[in-house]
Amino acid sequence: ARMYINDLWNILDVLSILLFIIGLAFRLTSKLFYAGKVLLCIDFVVFCLRLMAIFTISRTLGPKIIIVRRMMMDMFFFMFLLSIWVVAYGVAKQGILIHNDNRLDWIVRGAVYEPYLIIFGNFPTNIDYTAFNIDSCSMNGTDPLKPKCPVLNENQTPAFPEWLTIIMLCVYLLFANILLLNLLIAIFNFTFQEVQDNTDRIWKFQRYELIKEYHSRPAAPPPFIIFSHLYLFISKLKRCCISTSALEKTAFFHLRAIILMFL
Repeated sequence: ARMYINDLWNILDVLSILLFIIGLAFRLTSKLFYAGKVLLCIDFVVFCLRLMAIFTISRTLGPKIIIVRRMMMDMFFFMFLLSIWVVAYGVAKQGILIHNDNRLDWIVRGAVYEPYLIIFGNFPTNIDYTAFNIDSCSMNGTDPLKPKCPVLNENQTPAFPEWLTIIMLCVYLLFANILLLNLLIAIFNFTFQEVQDNTDRIWKFQRYELIKEYHSRPAAPPPFIIFSHLYLFISKLKRCCISTSALEKTAFFHLRAIILMFL
């Protein structure tokens, strides 16, 4: 079981089958019909990712899949470093602009989601006086579809220090967009070059693993796979019995030789 779960494709197999069973069970009920539809849509994505295992036998696409897998590992560890800057800027911005917002979803949106989108060019409009629109927010935070308005002064204009929020945004963009993203590109370039230098060797290992996997699987497809399992079970039981009888004969011959030696 440990060897089976160490393979990424086997994890995708188990995940896709579990999502399909749960989604199908939900679709058969009226209350969880839409939830079942969502699970089946996610399951379709997992099934499509599982199809990439077919291309591992290709001499051209096989090493590229290894490159993608290693880049995903690099990006996973990179996200820990990026999350420090995202949370630092997001929490500070949310604390300066918004006062006592009790809605957890909008707190997470302002502290994590919006700073993350800033990296991809979604420039915020609530940190500048000129871009602020009071109609796009809720004064008391009662509208579930609108964020809470920033702190206002007596003239109903934003009271937050504009110079501070703009400086914080510039520093955040400097480190997140320029420094960290270029660091990620450099890591990807190193991973690509490392795999590209051993393309032929990696392809041969992948081809061997795929051939060994299909050779070890039963030949019959479901539901006739039960006959293959029965055949394997009987064959193993037969080999066990033969090996046991052979061991008993060998032990008997050794015992007889020892007795004759003493006699």
